[in-house]
Amino acid sequence: MSAKTVTVAIIGAGLMGREIAAAIQRWPALIDHPVRPRLTAVCDINESALAWFDEIDTVTTKVTDYHELLADPAIDVIYVAVRHDLHERIYSDVIAAGKSLLAEKPFGIDEAAAQAILSAVEAHPESFVRCSSEMPFFPGAQLAIDYVRSGALGTIVEARNSFLHASDVDVTKPIGWKRQNRFCGEAGVLNDLGMHTWHVPLRLGWAPETVYGVLQNIVTERPGPDGVPVPCDTWDNAVLHSWARHDGVRFPLTTETKRIDPGQKNTWEFEAIGLDGGVRFSTKNPRSVEVFAIADIPGGGREQVWQQIDVGSQSVWPTVTGPNFEFGFSDSILQMWAAFLAEREGLLGDRFGCVTPQEAAATHAIYRAAIRSDEEGAAVAP
Repeated sequence: MSAKTVTVAIIGAGLMGREIAAAIQRWPALIDHPVRPRLTAVCDINESALAWFDEIDTVTTKVTDYHELLADPAIDVIYVAVRHDLHERIYSDVIAAGKSLLAEKPFGIDEAAAQAILSAVEAHPESFVRCSSEMPFFPGAQLAIDYVRSGALGTIVEARNSFLHASDVDVTKPIGWKRQNRFCGEAGVLNDLGMHTWHVPLRLGWAPETVYGVLQNIVTERPGPDGVPVPCDTWDNAVLHSWARHDGVRFPLTTETKRIDPGQKNTWEFEAIGLDGGVRFSTKNPRSVEVFAIADIPGGGREQVWQQIDVGSQSVWPTVTGPNFEFGFSDSILQMWAAFLAEREGLLGDRFGCVTPQEAAATHAIYRAAIRSDEEGAAVAP
């Protein structure tokens, strides 16, 4: 059976828009995928940003008004990567137009915006909607998720999920919209990066019962367009200490979301520890997953052992890449899109999928609880 062609458009021709375009060009790397996406259109209010897409011969439409894409009956799916304050209006318009949507995090600038988008989803079931989160598609992350689901932890002790980088260590870095609450949202770094740390916990059923937020605004000013310092009022780092449940057992869950973690580049980490087993994975060492067990050591009796397992290139959807090769960020985006389009066709099966609208909306309640907790110095229920 030949793959079904699905036409794709992009709203927002920045970094992630270009990453998505590049991933679609690599689609033949997937084996027997039921869908073949074809990128045909792109929109950005900055006309000069559209020039990059001249290198992609399937792109025949380049516009500065996204409504032109919504009116095009030939477009099936739209990926949107714009400022957080624009999410509610653009996402809702895409959904109301009956287009399928892969939306960038945080799925609205705040909880009210997320709920409005969720209402649009419920009013238009013909529009298939998911939220972007690519890091869990690393093969090591998938192994860790499957390990937890297998029951190998036994009674859970604790878990942690982190997203760490240091892009804002440079205090001379210009302000940018992500460093201003009016564009990024009051949740700051949680809006920008928090989905990376909540996709897996929420998918595992670890909805927090209470949240204690430790939030930092470390760099309070940055150079404006003219070089004069202006307020930088977003949270730079956020550590959330939560109580959640696994198989009915209450346990501490820590999520760390940091833009200022000196020494990091772009690191996603997951760890879950139990009485019977444990698992650790970090994209810093993408081939290595650590698994804990109590093992019989010849000549040494029973010992606690962290064992290292090498994982290869294979993730949610099989690819032509040899299984012994390494996996990278671009591969994770390809896998996210493979999952998104397969699920849109009802053919994902039991494979790991993208963030649902309900999960995306739930993160905003968590962020609100974290902000209130930081203000009150007490744990708060989402």
